[in-house]
Amino acid sequence: MTAQQRPQASSAELLVSFGGYSTAGQKPVNQDAFAAHLPMNSSARFKGAAAAIADGVSSCENSHIASQTSVTSFIEDYFSTPESWSVKQSVSRVVTGLNNWLYQQNSTSAANRDSMLTTFSALIIKSNTLYAFHVGDSRIWHFHNQQLEQLTTDHNRIEGGKNYLSRALGADRHLEVDYSQQELVVGDLLMLSTDGVHEFLTVSELKSLLTSAATDNLETVAQTIVEHALAKGSDDNLTVLLVGIDHLPAETLDENHRKLTRLPIPPVMSVGNRIDDYEVLDIIFSGTRSHMYKVRELSSGNIYTLKAPSVNFSDDPLYLDGFVREEWVGQQINHANVMKTFAPAGEKRFLYYLGEYIEGINLRQWMDDHPQPAPELVRPIIQQAIKGLRAFQRQGMVHQDLKPENIMLNRDGQIKILDFGTVLIAGVNELGSPLDKSVPQGSVNYIAPEYLMGQKGSFRSDLFSLAVISYEMLTGTLPFKEQSVKQVSIDSFSDLSYRPARHQRKDLPLWMEGCLKKALQPNPIHRYQALSEFIQDFTTPNQVLAEAINRQPLIKKNPVMVWQVFCLLLLISNLILLYLYTH
Repeated sequence: MTAQQRPQASSAELLVSFGGYSTAGQKPVNQDAFAAHLPMNSSARFKGAAAAIADGVSSCENSHIASQTSVTSFIEDYFSTPESWSVKQSVSRVVTGLNNWLYQQNSTSAANRDSMLTTFSALIIKSNTLYAFHVGDSRIWHFHNQQLEQLTTDHNRIEGGKNYLSRALGADRHLEVDYSQQELVVGDLLMLSTDGVHEFLTVSELKSLLTSAATDNLETVAQTIVEHALAKGSDDNLTVLLVGIDHLPAETLDENHRKLTRLPIPPVMSVGNRIDDYEVLDIIFSGTRSHMYKVRELSSGNIYTLKAPSVNFSDDPLYLDGFVREEWVGQQINHANVMKTFAPAGEKRFLYYLGEYIEGINLRQWMDDHPQPAPELVRPIIQQAIKGLRAFQRQGMVHQDLKPENIMLNRDGQIKILDFGTVLIAGVNELGSPLDKSVPQGSVNYIAPEYLMGQKGSFRSDLFSLAVISYEMLTGTLPFKEQSVKQVSIDSFSDLSYRPARHQRKDLPLWMEGCLKKALQPNPIHRYQALSEFIQDFTTPNQVLAEAINRQPLIKKNPVMVWQVFCLLLLISNLILLYLYTH
């Protein structure tokens, strides 16, 4: 029995090739079975590709039914599980069901007790990760960079000089299945084999035979391996199923996190030092939390910013999660107003990431150079920032840490939003991130109040932070009383009292005051419902907003003046009473 499947490059982001061969060998009945499938639709993104192999126990009368049913039902049932389920949850549910069915068949067949037992090994390839599930003595192998690694452990025991399975599908009501994960790269080869093959070929022989997979189709390679095992004296059924990794989609955040946090943090570097393929040209920043360098890629001559974490945080999972998140987010968003990060040309040996090199200043420095600038200078900067935030919004992300220090202006006046360590990503719970979302995100004077109320952030949270920046650029002050750096909560939205911008700068038009006030509403439901609405009102006069400011009672327009008048009247009243009392 043979099988060969090689999808076309346009079928899905995940592309794998299958090639298998199975034969009864010297036995009258083939009790081995295999199956594999890669869906040609969106299911490949959520469920991945699947392959399974089974070896029916030869002493059991109906083991060929057990093995064939196990692999075919596994493939069909796995792809029928909800797309929202994790791989482990889906496979566990399916394999438990298969085991219960086989165990029930064995329990009700008194004449042929345990007539349906089989080994079972299955793999799922989802995104860049291999998930392996195994019971029995069939095997899963990983062939990478000319090295062959056995990923499974045989479940057997020796009694009286004979080899017996210690675990099998259908043998016990409570099945224990081995589970493991492995990262994959394009060009890797996976092999599933039964003991009729791997008991008669050495690892060295298997490596040599698998090397030809680079030029031959996988079905031919699988058949060649089986024929070599037969020639070496195999007296059992023989099956080999090969899975070639042809193309992988971009890594998920969880995959990237697992891979990168295993890498060592590089030492602090000096100009002229080299790390992997990069030479340090200049030290941009070196602090207690991180180090940034201007580097040149030696192979291409390209200039990048290289950021490395500080060894002070090598045991801090929250910090490392944020660092890995920065690189991943920068690779997902491709927008002129968002700093890009890049995957290195070669494999990393240390924990760092590459970002685009930006020559310019941050917005804090710009504000120091432009106290109370004309609105015409501020608008283009805020317009670009809105465009960048909309790129985050389209990806289901919220920046959560907008502040002047995290917005750069290059020499051409183009802004770049950076620092993605606290970006909120839609579906983050499915990514297994250790980042604690109960902790307020962002800098205290720019943070949206809903975080301090324990609520989840949204694009309106980023809008609030950008409106604070806009207010500060125009007036040189903050729109609310400066918060204590230790303050991590507020009791209600009424704890924040807006200070009108026109009290700081009387030449600002009423409509701009109205725009800022609406964007800076403490309760997010009263802010703009779209980023585009805010930038429209920030750049174009809206008389409705101006009239709303005019219609406000005096205490709303100028609460400071009202309280000053009230205090003056109270003082005059007290002086009059004092005069009357003394005279």
